[in-house]
Amino acid sequence: MNYKRRKWVRLFPYHFFLIAFGFVMVYPILWMVSSSFKENAEIFGNASLLPGRVVLDNYARGWRYIGKLTFATFFENSLLYTVLATFGTVVSSAIIAYGFARIRFIGRNFWFACMMVSLMIPYQVTMIPQFIMFFQLKWVNSFLPLIVPMFFGQPFFVFLIIQFIRGIPQELDEAAKIDGCGRFRIFRDIIMPLCVPAIITSAIFQFYWKWDDFLGPLLYLNKPKLYTVSLALRMFSDPATSTDWGAIFAMSTLSLVPIFLLFVFFQKYLVQGISTTGLKA
Repeated sequence: MNYKRRKWVRLFPYHFFLIAFGFVMVYPILWMVSSSFKENAEIFGNASLLPGRVVLDNYARGWRYIGKLTFATFFENSLLYTVLATFGTVVSSAIIAYGFARIRFIGRNFWFACMMVSLMIPYQVTMIPQFIMFFQLKWVNSFLPLIVPMFFGQPFFVFLIIQFIRGIPQELDEAAKIDGCGRFRIFRDIIMPLCVPAIITSAIFQFYWKWDDFLGPLLYLNKPKLYTVSLALRMFSDPATSTDWGAIFAMSTLSLVPIFLLFVFFQKYLVQGISTTGLKA
């Protein structure tokens, strides 16, 4: 009993600071969810997480949005953009990663170095040239500039999947070649199934980044019916008149639901993908 008590006393500060730090990290989200049930006057006048009076009308007003447009339109746009961009990124990055990790070709190290250097280039550097190119292609006011480039691989995810593939024994490839398998079949039947943790990790990160993307849709989407959730939330704020903060926080809370569900259902693969790619680096 004394041993258990000493162990509890020794671990108490660790758990106390861990819980306190965790609460500080989660507090903004808790405050946002709480504010979605408050009246506008109470949101910034009361720091308590418990609303004085629960207001469910914030969700109804936010969902109705403006005119004929409802928030269902923006959720559909965000899902279309995010799912297609995530699918294109994962598939193309996996193919490119397999080429770098398993196929020997002239200039492989040079192109790999170029890919790694591109990770250091800020998006703001390429933003204007890309916009001019897509404007000349008449792709502005469509999802094409946001989705099509994702089907040509993303350096971060290529590097992540390469590290995972390098940890797969090459003897499996050689055994498959003896059985008559070509490059494509080896990639499809051996590499891809073994890379599931890295693939899911890439999909989760890309889904989150694209769902939360604001600058890309802001550049290329000018029609309200094409707006994503992030743009629609920004349009709630009107400096010329009073801002409906209750509706903003209500829709912001709903916008977190897909991300939350994604992490809940795929948390195991996310942790496994990050840890294994780190060990194989």
